[in-house]
Amino acid sequence: MTITYERTVKLLINECKNDLTLQEDMDIIAESGLPLDELKNSNLLITGATGLVGSQLVRAVAACNRHKNTGIRILALVRSREKAERIFGELIERDDVQLVVGDVTNPYDTYIGNDVDVDYIIHTASITASKQMITMPVETIMIAIEGTRNILELAKAKNSRSVIYVSSMEVYGSFNAQNGESKLVTEQDMGYIDPLVVRSNYPLGKRMCENLCAAYFSQYGVPVKIARLSQTFGAGILPGENRVFAQFARSAMNGQNIVLHTKGLSEGNYCYTRDTVSALLTMLAKAKNGEAYNISNENCHITIADMAKMVCEKIAGGNIEVVFDIPESNLFGYAADTKMTLDSSKMRSLGWTPTVDLEEAYIRMMQSMRYTGV
Repeated sequence: MTITYERTVKLLINECKNDLTLQEDMDIIAESGLPLDELKNSNLLITGATGLVGSQLVRAVAACNRHKNTGIRILALVRSREKAERIFGELIERDDVQLVVGDVTNPYDTYIGNDVDVDYIIHTASITASKQMITMPVETIMIAIEGTRNILELAKAKNSRSVIYVSSMEVYGSFNAQNGESKLVTEQDMGYIDPLVVRSNYPLGKRMCENLCAAYFSQYGVPVKIARLSQTFGAGILPGENRVFAQFARSAMNGQNIVLHTKGLSEGNYCYTRDTVSALLTMLAKAKNGEAYNISNENCHITIADMAKMVCEKIAGGNIEVVFDIPESNLFGYAADTKMTLDSSKMRSLGWTPTVDLEEAYIRMMQSMRYTGV
């Protein structure tokens, strides 16, 4: 089923409700010259569409439709229609956006009809909160593996043209630092993960899903690519977001000290959400099947402690400071300390370049938070 349409009044609705910073990001993406010609008038399924990355993919493609008349029909897979309505507002009334209510852990034919073409897929659905990884380790593993298998089965049945599995930099595990130097990590490197540590459910689940992707490509020819995301944040963070970047931003906005529950020695690799979304859409059109790509901005590599210090000094103007309150056990589910720098040269070889540095990412995220009250 191929979808074509004319520019209607509904199509002229902007994508981001009252968030002017996020809207600017979407407009920049739409005008950035993404290689979307082959996606014109196709159907694109985005799973996890109410998550941070998934929701911005929906908005970005909708913006491309409005700016470039690409005619892509967006199938936004969500578990809760009510949550989707709160996040997207009038956007879901547009002709180019269709909510698909279902759960990736269920067989795909429970939410995708036999008569619906699924030309492209970006699979973002996953548990991302560290606290849930500690309190719900079994669910974290099974959602990853069962959900990914069902999506790959869907791609196989529908003869999809391109599939992106959204993985994580956590698949790399930890490396022994040589002379205290951070290891430059390419897609061919792999470090150690302790399988007996409960928090390992997330990175090991991602490793297994990546291997499942490789198996479906090898055995069935499913054209899947793997995106290994660094920590991604920016304008448009969602209600309830409590990862470290949101905590730091709220501390700066409220004039409160930043409290760290670790020594903050882990080296973070970051990428602004707009840049991550552009990378995923570039991969959909240009990445090689069966291969993995790091998505990170090397200029945004920093330890947690140094990032907290940067927010205190540059974002909050020195009016707050970093305070350490370290519990004896890992009550908060934080990942083990890492000392690595993601190498994004393979992703850059596709013509992608990140544009937003860490300080600007915080400024834009906080502007967005003020618009939305998140």
